[in-house]
Amino acid sequence: MIHPSAIVSPTAKIGNEVEIGAYSIIGDHVTIGDGTWIGAHVVIDPFVTIGPGCRIFQFAAIGAIPQDLKFGGEESYVKIGANVTVREFVTIHRGTEPGGGVTEVGDKSFLMAYTHIAHDCHVGKMVVMANNSTLAGHITIGDFASVGGLVAIHQFVRVGDYAFVGGKSAVVKDVPPYVIAAGDRAVLHGLNRVGLKRHGFSEQALAALKKTYRILFRYGLTLNEAISRVRAEVELVPEVENFISFIKASERGITR
Repeated sequence: MIHPSAIVSPTAKIGNEVEIGAYSIIGDHVTIGDGTWIGAHVVIDPFVTIGPGCRIFQFAAIGAIPQDLKFGGEESYVKIGANVTVREFVTIHRGTEPGGGVTEVGDKSFLMAYTHIAHDCHVGKMVVMANNSTLAGHITIGDFASVGGLVAIHQFVRVGDYAFVGGKSAVVKDVPPYVIAAGDRAVLHGLNRVGLKRHGFSEQALAALKKTYRILFRYGLTLNEAISRVRAEVELVPEVENFISFIKASERGITR
């Protein structure tokens, strides 16, 4: 069902049972999956793919060219997964060639009003981004992470799986998985125990993560020393291995 005032490019591919509201604009080479609902006054620029079952509210703008002085007009993309909610005034920009050319949002993510996702960001599945949270370019947000309201995250920062970033934080270094980070500049405040329990983590995994966190961040060791001690003293459940792998792969440094 497409409102008569909506403008839809003839090159757009519209799935079954899609609803497009009044005065919305769907650009060239856009693909919209089955059952997606698009409200009034939404702008979806070229080279955007939106999965099935999404809900995109009024005045959202998806697929604009990136705010990057190096952008040369190349073809680049936005890819949004299935069952994603995009609330009012959300902005999501296309990728750039140096950054891989794609900005992605994973399945079942929830982007609250005024969220901004810049070029070449990769947002995992079931991520929650609260009002006015802002991602600069080249950021990776892990699966099931939560980003609080008024949070600003620096370029090239990674936020790990199941991490929680508290509201009004400025994040300039990588935030490991499974933890809480908050503040300006953000610091760690322990494991995200409430979130981990809600997601069904076992007591075995929680105990191993707690011990890992203490060794890494409370004993005054260098990261290399701490990782060696974790491998020697902690049960290496998959969650601990993920924790260690994330830290070892950091290029910006780890929030402590």
